[in-house]
Amino acid sequence: MSERQRANHRRGIALPDFPWDSLAEVKALANGHPGGIVDLSVGTPVDPVPAVVRAALTGPAADEPGYPTTYGPDSLRQAIADSLTRRFGVAGADPAAVLPTIGSKELVAWLPTLLGLGTGDVVAVPELAYPTYEVGALLAGASVVRLADGEAPPAGTKLVWLNSPSNPTGRVLDAAGLRSAVDAARAVGAVVASDECYLGLSFGAPVASVLSPEVSEGRHEGLLAVHSMSKTSNLAGYRAAFVAGDAALVKALLEIRKHAGMIVPFPVQAALAAAAADDAHVAEQVKVYEKRRSRLRGALERAGYRIDHSEAGLYLWTTEDRPCRDTVRSLAERGILVAPGEFYGPAGARHVRIALTATDERIDEAVRRLEG
Repeated sequence: MSERQRANHRRGIALPDFPWDSLAEVKALANGHPGGIVDLSVGTPVDPVPAVVRAALTGPAADEPGYPTTYGPDSLRQAIADSLTRRFGVAGADPAAVLPTIGSKELVAWLPTLLGLGTGDVVAVPELAYPTYEVGALLAGASVVRLADGEAPPAGTKLVWLNSPSNPTGRVLDAAGLRSAVDAARAVGAVVASDECYLGLSFGAPVASVLSPEVSEGRHEGLLAVHSMSKTSNLAGYRAAFVAGDAALVKALLEIRKHAGMIVPFPVQAALAAAAADDAHVAEQVKVYEKRRSRLRGALERAGYRIDHSEAGLYLWTTEDRPCRDTVRSLAERGILVAPGEFYGPAGARHVRIALTATDERIDEAVRRLEG
């Protein structure tokens, strides 16, 4: 047991080690490449923050000396609701059922606790999933079950996480697949939290929000959609995100977050509103990622790797049919750092996740090394 795990056990929380710490050795190996590292391990944006967002951050909102509100101004929530309708066809998006959050990871980690889950409750996550879904359940004292595609949650499940497009696989659940998952969750009385952080990076795939009428059937009860501006608007450093859906659930989250001081800073609220109101910068960023995706995918396939799923999102789910850590090391020897699939669940043991979040120059360098 590691020192961190021992400390967590003393606090009564059995959390896993932070997975990225285990990459220290292979990261050093990749850093030692004569041409420098090409870091494709983390989905961290590298492109400029859009001018319209920077203008909002440094405008009148930057000279606001008072405390912001947890709920944010009406104008912010209206801008977000309008964006859900424009971008994803969410009919009847209610500004009252929108809540800004301090990035999406914070909400993911604390949602089970904020919903009052605890010992004896079950949180269902995808078979391959963003690790923080599990961490959030463990922080609340709940247990975790991984669901294979199409598998119904067991009795006692209080929260079901959906994620389309998926991190790590880039797999897309169409409206029918999402509706089936929602129906199964509702059958056991579970809240559905749909992580839609990559929904704007569809590259033409038939994506849908859990709040879309063809999924929700016009009923948002028990549904929460989690969105982030980190990926489509390059705002990872701003910690700008929101949750929307069931008005009663959003109100309950708001009341607890007001007590806990979980407040998005006022200038960031203004930046979030600007990002939600402007679609042009999103379209441009999607074009940038699509070009990088095409170049990198082609190079990997020509080098003998297989790409599974990866219809949308920021990652290529890649395998050469051997243990993922072996693939990580072989790529690190070329100076390319990627994430082992086992970070996302046992079913990822023979895949690696390769991010598109590097500059054009670094993507081109990765292509050259793969083809060299």
